[in-house]
Amino acid sequence: MVWNPSPEVAIARDFGIKFNKKMVIIFHVNDKGELGYASYGETKILCSEAQKLADRMFEFIIKDEG
Repeated sequence: MVWNPSPEVAIARDFGIKFNKKMVIIFHVNDKGELGYASYGETKILCSEAQKLADRMFEFIIKDEG
């Protein structure tokens, strides 16, 4: 896994470690109403897969809003 110091990714990583999850995706909305996400994978391969899945889910959500 590539190290990402962002606070959102740190929370996803901590959740994964605490609850023994291989991949974690967290969607969030900020105070401006903007949607975002953070993804985590236990290994480099799983991290890449989590990001790809999160990207697809995010695109689906954005299309559905329009």
